[in-house]
Amino acid sequence: MIPRSIFSSDHELFRDMVRRYIAAEIMPFYRDWEHAGEVPRSAWTKAGAAGLLCCAVPEEYGGAGGDFLHGAIVVEEMARAGATAPTFYLHSEMISPYLVKYGTPEQKAKWLPRMAAGEAIVSIAMSEPSGGSDLQNLKTQAIRDGDDYVVNGQKVFITNGITADMIVLACKTDPSLGAKGISLLLVETDTPGFARGNPLEKIGSKAQDTAELFFNDMRVPVANMLGDEGQGFYMLMAELAQERLVQAIRAIAASEAAIEWTIDYVRNRKMFGKTLADFQNTQFTLAELHAETLGQRVFVDRCMELHLKGELESVDAAVAKMISTELQGKVMDECLQLFGGWGYMTEYPIARAYVDARLTRIGGGSVEVMKQIIARSIMPR
Repeated sequence: MIPRSIFSSDHELFRDMVRRYIAAEIMPFYRDWEHAGEVPRSAWTKAGAAGLLCCAVPEEYGGAGGDFLHGAIVVEEMARAGATAPTFYLHSEMISPYLVKYGTPEQKAKWLPRMAAGEAIVSIAMSEPSGGSDLQNLKTQAIRDGDDYVVNGQKVFITNGITADMIVLACKTDPSLGAKGISLLLVETDTPGFARGNPLEKIGSKAQDTAELFFNDMRVPVANMLGDEGQGFYMLMAELAQERLVQAIRAIAASEAAIEWTIDYVRNRKMFGKTLADFQNTQFTLAELHAETLGQRVFVDRCMELHLKGELESVDAAVAKMISTELQGKVMDECLQLFGGWGYMTEYPIARAYVDARLTRIGGGSVEVMKQIIARSIMPR
């Protein structure tokens, strides 16, 4: 196995703590959370107290003052355990950077310490019923009226939509300007005019609450604008490299875990007087999956290294996201096949990982969108 060189000894000590925490505080309760369709708030506050949330947020705002790799370790270990919830990755690695980079001192002071402590759960609302990836054609509008914006519209497929205390809302503050008319508002979910639909029922990620959101003449103070008016699209694009990299990190860690589970299973599964591991088909299948996953691991680690230096190109992040999630789908399918009938039973982690993996080729920008981004880069017009 090629050694990983991007993590320091301190990072690995942190990894050991995170792994122990997940084993003790998440996995024993995970099936109950799946049946409930959401995670209790106590799971968030416990994680905050343990230092698993907002690792890269500066200490002055309640974070650990670490680097991106600390957050990446939490992402990896959650994926390796087969846990898609709580959605620490969304809260910490995808949303907190918006506040750190673009928030006013007042916005940072209000939200970041509570996010790091797990006392406030946050979400980001971009997708709409009329389209998920086409952000330039958002229909949700926020029209200024004095010291407020009046918001009307609808969002769908919103992770943490049921439990969120605050939502970073992508909306049109000037519908006539296309992308230049998009802004981001910090919406507190106890605001009059805000409503949540019933939890959406999904084929996978069942412990992860997902909702449809509605805004009906909701008044949001101008002070809740994140960054400048009309700069929302550019802020979203600026953060996409990290968001796609996080998706790749999750996918490759989940793939590695699935291969490990399968190796353990085939070594002990008896068939025709042998173990399943003795058959050439088993050996060749796992050898191929291992080789492909190892190659992708090296690429993702290189992307992390570049990201730490601020040098990761958005197109390379799109490549990492596309290849890692497509590989994840292949790994889960072929590993489940080696489990036979038991692989179809949800008591086995491979069964849950199989259905959970299907979302990764859609969420955070579909594989088709990634291909379009890559094509434009290699074949500019």
